[in-house]
Amino acid sequence: MQIPSKYDAKEVEKKWYDYWLKQGYFHSVPDEREPYTIVIPPPNVTGVLHMGHMLNNTLQDVLIRRARLKGYNACWVPGTDHASIATEAKVVEKLKSEGIDKANISREDFLDHAWEWTHRHGGIILEQLKKLGCSCDWERTKFTMDEDLSESVIDVFIHLFNKGLIYRGYRMVNWDPKAQTTLSDEEVNYVERSDKLYYVKYKIEGEDQFVTVATTRPETILGDTAICVNPADTRFKHLKGRKAVVPICNRVVPIIQDDYVDMEFGTGCLKITPAHDTNDKEIGDKHNLEVIDILNDDATLNHHGLQFEGMDRELAREHVAKELDTLGLLVKSENYIHKVGTSERTNAVIEPKISAQWFLKMEDLAKPALDNVMDDTIEFHPKKFKNAYKNWMTNIRDWNISRQLYWGHQIPAYYYGEGVNDFVVAKSIEEALIRAKEVTGNNDLSQSDLVQETDVVDTWFSSWLWPISVFDGIRKPDNDEIKYYYPTNDLVTAPEIMFFWVARMIIAGYEFRGELPFKNVYYTGIVRDKQGRKMSKSLGNSPDPIALMDQYGADGVRVGMLMCSPAGNDLPFDESLCQQGKAFSNKIWNAFRLINGWEIQDTAQPEYAKNGIMWFENKFQETLSVIEDHFTKYRLSDALMETYKLIWNDFCSWLLEIVKPAYGQPIDRTSYNAIIRILENNLRILHPFMPFLTEEIWQCITPRSSKEALIISRWPESDTVDHHVIQVFDSVMEIISGIRTIRKQRNIAFKEKISLSVINNENLGDFYDSVIVKLCNLDAINYVSEASEGALSFRVKSNEYFIPISDAVDLEEEIKKLKEELHYTEGFLRSVQKKLANERFVNNAPEKVIALERKKEADALAKIETLKASLESLN
Repeated sequence: MQIPSKYDAKEVEKKWYDYWLKQGYFHSVPDEREPYTIVIPPPNVTGVLHMGHMLNNTLQDVLIRRARLKGYNACWVPGTDHASIATEAKVVEKLKSEGIDKANISREDFLDHAWEWTHRHGGIILEQLKKLGCSCDWERTKFTMDEDLSESVIDVFIHLFNKGLIYRGYRMVNWDPKAQTTLSDEEVNYVERSDKLYYVKYKIEGEDQFVTVATTRPETILGDTAICVNPADTRFKHLKGRKAVVPICNRVVPIIQDDYVDMEFGTGCLKITPAHDTNDKEIGDKHNLEVIDILNDDATLNHHGLQFEGMDRELAREHVAKELDTLGLLVKSENYIHKVGTSERTNAVIEPKISAQWFLKMEDLAKPALDNVMDDTIEFHPKKFKNAYKNWMTNIRDWNISRQLYWGHQIPAYYYGEGVNDFVVAKSIEEALIRAKEVTGNNDLSQSDLVQETDVVDTWFSSWLWPISVFDGIRKPDNDEIKYYYPTNDLVTAPEIMFFWVARMIIAGYEFRGELPFKNVYYTGIVRDKQGRKMSKSLGNSPDPIALMDQYGADGVRVGMLMCSPAGNDLPFDESLCQQGKAFSNKIWNAFRLINGWEIQDTAQPEYAKNGIMWFENKFQETLSVIEDHFTKYRLSDALMETYKLIWNDFCSWLLEIVKPAYGQPIDRTSYNAIIRILENNLRILHPFMPFLTEEIWQCITPRSSKEALIISRWPESDTVDHHVIQVFDSVMEIISGIRTIRKQRNIAFKEKISLSVINNENLGDFYDSVIVKLCNLDAINYVSEASEGALSFRVKSNEYFIPISDAVDLEEEIKKLKEELHYTEGFLRSVQKKLANERFVNNAPEKVIALERKKEADALAKIETLKASLESLN
């Protein structure tokens, strides 16, 4: 077969991905093998591939490809999330561009537009994952709004409601005025920003006295229903039982006392606006205060806003401040830095709002999910994330599961009256009518008397079922697939959705299946740029993943991502790592071309080749053991680095140099077959990281049938290791490097044969002498008992090595160089010994630092001894 001189990543990637798909290698069905299952963290249907997706899905693909090679029935389920808020926002934006207002069309019409948008734009990210090489079972692709998954959501809602765990109530919630829906606490990001702190005077009723209140939101003054002071604050004891007049609206409100007030903040007086602050609501409930909501759902002021009605809250803030100033009630304003809650999806500033919402009681549900993580029944990698998980789970609050949107799973509640609790929960309107008649005793009710709840459930209320619902385990709890594939094995995800998704999936697993949903959770880090900033579109510091793959190849980008991605730690991404990945591809490709170009003959195997191959096979087994250990501990980056070093250094730089025949000469068949066997094992352990390159070389080695493809090959078997063989070769590498250094420094051409004499204090065997002779072009290795005169020397451990100087060498110049090196080394030794003689340093420095300094001292003493011996021999 003609092997191209250059590796063409684009051509190779398309060819083999298409082949893998055609052969159905990614598809899994239950059989007699042990399953290995991963469910993809479903990206938003609105999404496109970004660097976080690249990292997360590369890690999953490494795990699934390795499991396939290990003989498991590997199943990686892909899919997308309907992403209620994000998708609805996209559709609203599209309609707006067409002159259509969501408020002016029916729910059904809006959903038609949403489905059209989803069919047109949804799933783009899944196609992009194919370019990365992701070996998902695409025949199993799921969408959280698929009919079976939607039915599962409704079944779960009814199940939890019937258990008394879902209820409807008025609560203070996080309101996103842009999306016009509630958000859970986990969907609120707190960002630091600078605002104005306004000091406003409130008149004491019936007096010419004032109290001053500090607020960042003067527009909410119009919703004030009390002034509050700390009962321990002596400055305000005279105000007990008095009343104050709210500026602008002139509402008379009580001055109350509560130890919640921080006497050190602002003026020590607090305005209480129960409708617009969670803490104010709690104080208001305690003191039976009136609740006045001044805002519309879009954060414009309503009729309680008086002359500011219709203004956006930000604009109203400015106008109210001006009015207060005009009235002489604005004492001052100053810059104030604080944290403000913003919507994760729209970035709008969150508005606390009292609203009737649906909630899920979490305390009892959370207990098994907490216990089974804390006792490592479910293991977190790295374990440090257990603490954050424990803190959240032990302080868990009821989950606000309702959202004021059209796009999503509509809550299966049907109202038969005007009261907040005048409803029944049922799977269909037909069932609802039967139940409503039973509840009310009114047999005259008809379907037209029932109105379904307009809210949908939180997106996470569908995705918390993901590991179960993708195998239809809610609707059909005893089906063959859920029994075979569940629980899944590993979950790869980001720590920022630990509470949104991971914790809730664990809760769902124990509630609906009575067992864990997965055994291991591997938390990735955040992809950051070289300056440590999180990559984002707004900063413009995130490269286009598709462009990266076009430039460096998918394998090169995969290697680049994994080289700097330790579990749970942020990834300092540098594009040069992708270049390094591409260079690795080229290195392996050129090594294969070298092997492929050898002529083969049935001749005796040289001793150097036999011994070199034996060394590498032991080195391979030693490395395989280390790689296996890294995988069991989810140190995938370390597993890659071990593989990288084995192939680049040990295989390409050492073994191939050892066995390579002389120019124009053939290689013996025994050595060639061994090299091919070794190459194939290298490709097997590299395949999870670099699937395209490895499959290409595998298929180029020899014609293969579809049953012999690398992707479904077998992971190498572990074998015993002769560590002595490896340790001796480590010394041999130092010997070869020492000889090559002398050749280079003394300009001795490689074609010129040289001799080597050895004082073998280490009793190092001559097992590898043939390797040293070949790689260093020696005419002989002589074992001697004393130093050779007129020779250059170096030391490896306690062994001394001597290379005679040829007549071509300038003796005086050599002596001068050795003296200069001796002078420098003696100076270096003095500096090290001075440091070690310093008691303060020795007593306070870490043991590792002291050990390093002592090693420097020992190395310098050995080098000085060798240099002096060389000078003596030359003199």
